[in-house]
Order: sequence, then structure tokens, then C-alpha cells
Amino acid sequence: MNVARAFDIRRKEVVAFVGGGGKTTAMFCLADELVAQGKRVITTTTTRIFAAQIQLAPKHVAVESREQALGDARSALGETPHVLVIGATKQEGKAFGVEPRLVDELGALEQVDVVLVEADGSRMRSFKAPAEHEPVIPHSTTLLVPVVGIDAVGKILSDEYVHRAELVSQIADIPLGTILQSEHIARVLGERRGGLKNRPRTARVIPLINKVENAEQLAHARNIAASLLQNDEIESVAMGAVKNRRAPISMLESRVTAVVLAAGGSTRMRGAVKQLLPWGDTTFVGNAVRVAKNSRVREIVVVTGHQAEQVKKEIRKLGEIKVAHNPDWATGRASSVRLGIQNTSANSGAAIFINADQPFLAPQVIDAVIEKFFETRAPMVVPMFDGKTGSPVLFARELFWELNALQGEQGGRDVLQKYREVLARVDIADARAALDLDTPEEYDTAKRMMR
Repeated sequence: MNVARAFDIRRKEVVAFVGGGGKTTAMFCLADELVAQGKRVITTTTTRIFAAQIQLAPKHVAVESREQALGDARSALGETPHVLVIGATKQEGKAFGVEPRLVDELGALEQVDVVLVEADGSRMRSFKAPAEHEPVIPHSTTLLVPVVGIDAVGKILSDEYVHRAELVSQIADIPLGTILQSEHIARVLGERRGGLKNRPRTARVIPLINKVENAEQLAHARNIAASLLQNDEIESVAMGAVKNRRAPISMLESRVTAVVLAAGGSTRMRGAVKQLLPWGDTTFVGNAVRVAKNSRVREIVVVTGHQAEQVKKEIRKLGEIKVAHNPDWATGRASSVRLGIQNTSANSGAAIFINADQPFLAPQVIDAVIEKFFETRAPMVVPMFDGKTGSPVLFARELFWELNALQGEQGGRDVLQKYREVLARVDIADARAALDLDTPEEYDTAKRMMR
């Protein structure tokens, strides 16, 4: 996955990189990707930049005055789609940063599609905490990217390995000399005194955990991501090694909501309410909720309809679960799908739809589907059982509008047909997980299979 896809870069985006462990590399990697897409990009800094880094841009403009800088940037973008804007150059080869107000004005230029800003320094360290005067984030910033190098895990909390170790000590509430663990890094990265410092109120936040190059480092990175995603201000967490230009992002984790569909009238069950049929020590709907609770989903929404109070009573036995009652359940499946989407939290990146009548569904199946989404960010992920598509199906937020447009008996399969060329598939070994039960005979067979 490239950086532009992971960060969901939009036109007129202003991206501010803060922290340590590869800000500059990430910024220029993203700039190259955007240029390849035909976009015109300004890179700049509000801190300082080295001569070797200046050479990474095909053309640069040095600021002498506001009017001159804006004019030169416009002219330069007519010659090349990527222009670096810097302040005055010092004798030792460093260049000063630009005023944040100028960044706002550069982003407003008609010729500019995206502005990328390095908003603080880290003295080549992989981990840092910002000083009182840092970071210098432009008001127009739409995406804040706190960066950390995963190689900080296992290092000693000292100035040798950490920029401003004393501040990290205060924010993480650990003494100097501590061996840094993933939870310490997450604590600083997700703190308003740390990685979120000076974040503009409307800016999205996607931390980047960089230098992830092996399984052990990925495990540490995912621990950090799990902690960070408990913070509602953080949209998702990217992990990878941005020096690998072919695939700089190996995984993008975000929140996933499980929508359990339990509203149907069970017309083929000859009077029985399918959602309330006994299954083990619970019921079909209780089993579906329990399976979801034991998976990687961050939120569960159960959509009720027929016999709603009895279904809700079963759900409450399993704790506080969000329940959405669908008074229009008899109009068809689409009304329940729409209600599930409408009750999904705004910071959820995807929804996975679970049928209450799949008693052999296991948390591992849900997790396999979610994992494929994190790895590919495909708009849809479907499980494959013996070569055939089944449930549960995951839909990325970008397709929620499609689900909201469904009517009558339309369901996810209608959207699946439309997007079958871009969806991702994951093979599931146990085909029993795909079984859904509609008749008393199928229920009796399932009970024998369970025994």
C-alpha cells in the first residue's frame, strides 16, 4: 500500500508531519506518489531542513518576502509538479523554515493540489516529545501525522536515543533510564502534550509507525496501534517502512464496527423466532454477539425488529451492547442494513455484517476478514468458503453511501456485484462457518453437527 492511499489524501490537503523516525523521508515519499498521480505538490518546513534534504526536491524556492515566495511558487509549479519552499539558508547548509501563515497561503494557490509540511525537528532520533515552542503547525492543516520509528522500542530512555528524553519521561510517567516499551510510545504519541500537540481542531490524525521491517517490529507496532485507537481523536494508524518505495505501508489499522442483523421474521421457521433459538448456553443472537465480542471489532451494533424486546433481553445478558430497533424490518433486509450503517460511530473505518443465523461463525473468521482489510484497504472484503463467497462481508466507509441507498430485499450482495473487480477475498478453511439456518430441519442438522 502506498502512503497516499493509507492517508486518503484529498485535493487541497495540508499534511503536517511531526515527531521523529522518518518525517522527511515520509514527506518526500508522499510527494513522489502524488506527482505520479498527476498532482501538483508543495513541500516545505516550519522548522529547519538540511542541504541534502533540499536536493530531494526537483526545484526549490527560497523565501525573501511573502509576495515573492507566492509568485515564485506559482511560476515553479508551471515547470515542475513538485516544488520545495524554504526559508533563508545558513552557512552550514541548513535552511530555516517558513512562517505557518505562508503555508496557509501556499495551500490556497489555485495551482497547488496538496501541501506537505515538516512541522518540527527530532535531531535524527526515532522518538521525541515536543518542546514548548513546538510543533509549528499551520492553521490550515487538514491531516496531522505523528511519526515514530519502531526501533525506539527496547532503547534506553536517554538523550542518546530520544530527543528531549526528560519531556518523554514526564508525559509517559516513567523515569529516565527506562527501557522503552510499546505502551510508553503509545502514551506519548496519543497525548495532547506529545504527538497531538497543537493539532488544529478539525484536522484528521493518522500516526505513522515507521521502520517496521520484520514480524517482531510489526507486533510492537500493532500493540501501539491498539492503544492509540482507544483515542477517538485518532482516525487510523499506519505501519510500514517508508524507505521501501514499492510498498511503504504494510498495514493500516482502524476501527471496525460489527453490525449484527437480527431483525428478520423467520418466516420459514414455522413459528419459531430464529434469533431466539437455543444454541449451546445461549441463543442464536447471543452467540453472534459473543463471537463479535471475541473478535477484533471495536464496536457492536445489533439491529432488532421482530420480537425486539425478547431479542434485546438476550443481548443484555452479554453486557452493554448498542441496540438499534428497526420498526420497518418487515419492508426487507435493506432497512436493517441502512440502520446498522447509520448507527456506526463516525470514527469507524469499516463495518462487517454478521448474520444472527450463522451459529458456526468463529471470531477467527471475522479477524481474518478484518486483517485482509488492514493489509489491502480494499473497499470490500469477502470470505471464501470452498471457492464460494459467504458472510460476514466487510464494507469500508467509502461504500457506506451505497449501503444507505439499498431498498427492499437488497443486501450487501447487490453491492458486491457492483464492486467485485476491486474487492478482496480471504479463504476460510472451515466451511461450516458459512452455514446459515432457515428451516427447522437445518436447525436440527446443525445441532447434530455441534454435538
